[in-house]
Amino acid sequence: MVRPSSVRSAQIRAAALDLFTRSGYEATTMADLGAAVGMRGPSLYKHVASKQDVLEQIMTGTMEALLAAHRAAVATTADPVERLRRATEAHVRYHARHRLEAFVGNREIRSLTQPNRERVLGLRAEYERCFRDLIEAGLRAGRFQVESARLASYAILDLGMGVAVWFRDDGELTEDAVVWQFSQFALRIVGAS
Repeated sequence: MVRPSSVRSAQIRAAALDLFTRSGYEATTMADLGAAVGMRGPSLYKHVASKQDVLEQIMTGTMEALLAAHRAAVATTADPVERLRRATEAHVRYHARHRLEAFVGNREIRSLTQPNRERVLGLRAEYERCFRDLIEAGLRAGRFQVESARLASYAILDLGMGVAVWFRDDGELTEDAVVWQFSQFALRIVGAS
């Protein structure tokens, strides 16, 4: 059974995600957020500490979900090529399915205050490091040929994040087609053999 408070928290998060996407973090007020979920401001504070708290939850939740998807994707194989392909697929699929989180995550990092900003930036660095580690393992195994594992990891991450900007469920390409093609792009970036 789902507790009412967790349902309400999910509603608040969804409303905040929508408002932050449409209006921006700075222009969104707690009153706007309360109105979006049918609550008065004082009642809203029973569920969230502040607007900053909601933004931090969205951004931290996004990064934790990406890290979990990455770990699951690479867990069942040791092959460097297959690991990078699977990690890229998970990355692209997440961004195709969570476009608002990607938009807010990229645009509103500037709105996070300390220590929230440091925490989210730390999670981002950890996530980039996961891709760089895969690329470095492929280089050591002689399966990849690229001059900079760091630059290659940035390029692959940018591929996936860009999907959030243009992908639509009713678009010309299916999610699976985009995921597959982008995994092939990633393997080309690292010169996979």
